[in-house]
Amino acid sequence: MQTPAFPSHAPAGLTLKAISSMATRQVLTELAEAYEATTGVHLALESVGGVDAAKRVQAGEVFDIVFLASDAIDKLLAAGHLAAGSRVDLVHSGVAVAVKEGAAAPDISSGAAVRAAVLAAPTLSYSTGPSGVALAKLFERWGIANEIQSRIVQAPPGVPVGTLVAQGEVALGFQQLSELIHVKGIRIVGPLPADIQITTTFSAGLGAHSSQAAAVHAMLDYMASPQAHAAKLRQGMEPA
Repeated sequence: MQTPAFPSHAPAGLTLKAISSMATRQVLTELAEAYEATTGVHLALESVGGVDAAKRVQAGEVFDIVFLASDAIDKLLAAGHLAAGSRVDLVHSGVAVAVKEGAAAPDISSGAAVRAAVLAAPTLSYSTGPSGVALAKLFERWGIANEIQSRIVQAPPGVPVGTLVAQGEVALGFQQLSELIHVKGIRIVGPLPADIQITTTFSAGLGAHSSQAAAVHAMLDYMASPQAHAAKLRQGMEPA
């Protein structure tokens, strides 16, 4: 990975406190480590369920940087929890389908095929985040929400759907690819087909009460730069 060339605008040894949803944990960790190696600025990142992360920021917990889905960032900006005009889009993340390692892979080549796979699955699961909300709406549009309701296993906030799949609790799992690629014991069938793909943009914002605005902006400049593209692709995401 190319070394960051951005000035940190901060003394070496500075720590920036951040919170993110689980979906971006891996890519942010990789980028932060590369940035720290050159600038000495450390990112103390806590990754939790996106809903819980937003609630903590709304409750007044102070963070230098908040990394969440763009719609959640916009809500925090509107409420004054993040500094006005500080949103930086970082990655686009798509949803993939997984089954337990060794299990037969269903056909997911089209929306119709995915619908059939969902109807055939004895159990299925999706996240509590933006992709899960979008999937629930998709099932409603397909007219199958009531039929499959009893078979849905809701993953607790912060618990990867892939973990439930690997443990055999769920036959068919839907989650962002970035959250599936590091889970052992599963088979990633592939991304959702283009006609029903769900893409979430993840963004960052400067905490309204951060005293390290210049250092935050410098780090985010690096994370949004072409130098960060390779890491994003490695982690199953597309640069924003």
